[in-house]
Amino acid sequence: MTRIRSVVLAGLALAVALATLSPVEAARAKKHAAPPPAEAPAPTAQSGAAQPLGTSDSWSAYQATDGTGPVCYLVGKPQKSDPAGFARKPPMAMVTHRPAEKIANVVSFVEGYPLKDGSEVAIDIGASKFELFTKDDAAWARTAELDRTIVTALGKAKRVVVHGVPQKGPATTDVYALAGFPKALALIDKACGVKR
Repeated sequence: MTRIRSVVLAGLALAVALATLSPVEAARAKKHAAPPPAEAPAPTAQSGAAQPLGTSDSWSAYQATDGTGPVCYLVGKPQKSDPAGFARKPPMAMVTHRPAEKIANVVSFVEGYPLKDGSEVAIDIGASKFELFTKDDAAWARTAELDRTIVTALGKAKRVVVHGVPQKGPATTDVYALAGFPKALALIDKACGVKR
C-alpha cells in the first residue's frame, strides 16, 4: 500500500470515528488525535524534531513547533500496568499547550490499544474521579475547564490511576507516580508562557 493511500485511508477512518462524537469531543480528538510517542518525540510539520526541556522522575517535557506555532507538552510513563502480560504499545499520560491557538492544559491518556467503542477512561486522582471520552487508543477531558481541574489535581496528588477498556481483552489499570509532574509542568509552562 502506498504512503499516500495509507494517509488517505487513515484520514477517512478518523472522519468516520469523529462522526460518532459530539462536536466538542470531535474537535478535541481531531486536534490531539496523534500525540508524539514518549520515547522519541515525533518530528513536527515545520521545524523537525521536538526539543527536550528536561526530565523529572518518570515525566519528560518537550517543546516543538508545528504549522500553528509553538507546542509544549509533557509525557509521563506509568509506574505499574495491569494485567502485566497484556499486549499493547507503551501507555502514556500527556499535557499539551498550544499558545498560538490559546489552548493550554490539554490532558490526554494514551492506552496503547484500541479502546472499546463508546467506552470512557476513568481516572482516579486522590479522592477525585474523572471520566474521559475516548477515540482510538486515547482519552481526553470533554472541556478546557475539566482539563484545568485535572492538571491542578495532578500537581497536588501522589499518583493517578487510569482504567481503560479495550475492544478485546481484559480491562487495564495503569498507575502513574506524580512526584516529577509539577517540575515537568513548570518547564512546559515557562516554555510556552502559560501562567498559573
